[in-house]
Amino acid sequence: MHIAVVGSGYVGLVAGACFADLGHDVILVDNDQQKLAALKAGQVPIHENFLPELLQRHRGHKLNFSGDLQQAVRASAAIFIAVGTPPTEQGEADLSYIESVARSISGAINGYKVIVEKSTVPVYTSDWIRKIILRNAAPPDSFDVASNPEFLREGTAVTDFLYPDRIVVGADSERCASILREIYAPLTSGSYYRLPQAIPQPDRARIPPPLIVTSAKSAELIKHASNAFLAMKISFINAVASICESVGANVQQVCQGIGTDSRIGARFLNPGIGYGGSCFPKDLMAFRAVARECGYEFRLLDEVMRINEEQRKRFLRMTRSALWTLRGKKLGVLGLAFKGGTDDIRESPAILLVQALLQEGCQIAAYDPAATERAREVLKSSVEFVNNAYDAASDADALLILTEWEEFAALDLKRLRSQMKYPIVIDGRNLYDPETMAASGFAYYSVGRQPAIPEAGPADAATPSRKLDRS
Repeated sequence: MHIAVVGSGYVGLVAGACFADLGHDVILVDNDQQKLAALKAGQVPIHENFLPELLQRHRGHKLNFSGDLQQAVRASAAIFIAVGTPPTEQGEADLSYIESVARSISGAINGYKVIVEKSTVPVYTSDWIRKIILRNAAPPDSFDVASNPEFLREGTAVTDFLYPDRIVVGADSERCASILREIYAPLTSGSYYRLPQAIPQPDRARIPPPLIVTSAKSAELIKHASNAFLAMKISFINAVASICESVGANVQQVCQGIGTDSRIGARFLNPGIGYGGSCFPKDLMAFRAVARECGYEFRLLDEVMRINEEQRKRFLRMTRSALWTLRGKKLGVLGLAFKGGTDDIRESPAILLVQALLQEGCQIAAYDPAATERAREVLKSSVEFVNNAYDAASDADALLILTEWEEFAALDLKRLRSQMKYPIVIDGRNLYDPETMAASGFAYYSVGRQPAIPEAGPADAATPSRKLDRS
């Protein structure tokens, strides 16, 4: 099928590459000529596993790039809108980019088209898209508007698209639904998974995935409700972690005890420094705004967001407790992206914590495997950016782990300790076992667990680690 994808951000670029891998002919449309030139030249603008392979495989064949939206619409049966919906000052989703795209589409309709919301949008957006296109003189029977929300996690977006838990199609006519069924048929029939060049199957993949057909309004609500529920799980376990710290319990044992309940599940029960990224913060605010417009005060969402902000403050208090004072301290920081596997720093709790520590008068040496260049644009010269974890730890008063990159969970502890001025590790992602860290000579602080201090002389702020290291 011939498909146009409007917008080459995280969602649009991944969707376009994956649709091409399913065998469709895709035109990826963007009005940023510099970005288009980079994509045509083979550059990959985001850090995403398997995306470079798909772009190299299909660029110039099944996947082409264009700045001409109307030409792309005329050449396509389905047009997926994947432009940004940033929050306004009031927390509502800014739909001006979607409105602009809808107006442009209306002048290029030359036969039946399916216009698909791929961006995360509030309920009623499909109605507004239809009204905008009709106002610009498109015949009512020449198009339908559908909602096809994405459930992609940055870092695993390609496998999430090709091996989804479910495919949600919000269509208000059978004609429209049949087009979307055809687009996703390589997944729902299982034929894609039999291809020798198929992207490798991740653990726990559901093959074939179910395709759920709903109304457009229901699909719009499914996306916001899903993200709100996942954010609630994160805030819930962070609140539980706070209680664990107070009473001397171990939050990971608590997570195991409740996560094995099939009604709850273990996923997203990961205590830490809070959620971030381009989705959860924005989507929660937009969902709350929609609820208020409907006359419902969704106070649960207010508390989810409050706990998330409080979690960063708790981590700062933990850091201050471990070091007594912060001014003048040299801190190594591991991780700047909002999560492992991506270079995205939007609403990153790691960046927000670094900024707070800088305001406290700390000196910071930071390392991230992928997000350094993006972080440099925000933090500029106030932070020393280094090339590996051990350089970040060099001569540091403490090492802070702020992003759950796999390489941070596999450090050479003996080497790490020898690099540091004081062997103090403050782990915001609970990557290490407290007893192991204490046995390796570290004073180890983590979320929802009691501090672990070496028996043979604590790593306090009076004894440099090099003097303690008897090996």
